[in-house]
Amino acid sequence: MKTSIIDDIKGFYRSSDIVIRLIVINISVFVFINLIQLPFFLSNTAFPFKLLKWFGVPADLFELLLKPWTLITYMFTQEGVFHILFNMLMLYWGGMIFKEYLGAKRLLSTYLTGGIAGAVLFILAYNIFPVFNDVKSLTFTIGASASVLAVFIAIATYLPNYSISLILFGPVRLKFIAIAMVILDLINMQKGNSGGHIAHLGGAIYGFLFAKNLQQGRNLGIYTEKILDWLTKLFDKKPKIKVVYSNPEFKKEKNTNSGNLSAKERQKRMDEILDKISKSGYDSLSKEEKEILFDMSKKI
Repeated sequence: MKTSIIDDIKGFYRSSDIVIRLIVINISVFVFINLIQLPFFLSNTAFPFKLLKWFGVPADLFELLLKPWTLITYMFTQEGVFHILFNMLMLYWGGMIFKEYLGAKRLLSTYLTGGIAGAVLFILAYNIFPVFNDVKSLTFTIGASASVLAVFIAIATYLPNYSISLILFGPVRLKFIAIAMVILDLINMQKGNSGGHIAHLGGAIYGFLFAKNLQQGRNLGIYTEKILDWLTKLFDKKPKIKVVYSNPEFKKEKNTNSGNLSAKERQKRMDEILDKISKSGYDSLSKEEKEILFDMSKKI
């Protein structure tokens, strides 16, 4: 039963798009942290260390050098139910529109780069402005808000007049929602959680610059995308079986139902189709690819 549930979760994750995957990761981290802390709460025992500090990005530069992974982990970590609920709703609304118009790869790179931009602005602010001198060594920030705001501000800048329906308000243009969110962060910076609001603004600034540059044909997230592509290839599972065609007549043919391809070109095309089947299954093939596969299989 346990294995079946795990397999179902893995299957759901693999079949989901990038927006749902990001939401699943955030929820999984939230559940993990709270489940780890639960036994200590029930036994009325103090937790041996502040778990969130191992996920949150610190304002102190020396501590950051000791915990560099927090630049990534902080953007997947939420503390309260309403915190994660609001962030995931915003990610879903903004992310779905972003993915539809700008693609999944750019969404992921914007989420990650926007989150890092938020962390950098947070760290810079706490090391520059005198108001934070006394609390710098004790402060860290967590939350997906900077990443979510990067995605939302980016698509609001790219499609400012796109409208979504909000409860009590009805259809509202994305640009007005984006402006309201930025203003709220600026106002609330003095009222508590200053580091969080500063990080939000860092993500928002990146999202705005990303969209403006994209409209001019420049992609600020290109290097993040290249790193993601490299990691994908690094961990990508290669097919265990490679089909080799040894039929002499097949190699000699110049014209087949799959087109006027040489034997070498047909071999390359067949390998591409088999790779696609290995990664996404037979059903992911187009009608043309299925016909090519069927035609070539008769000549093995």
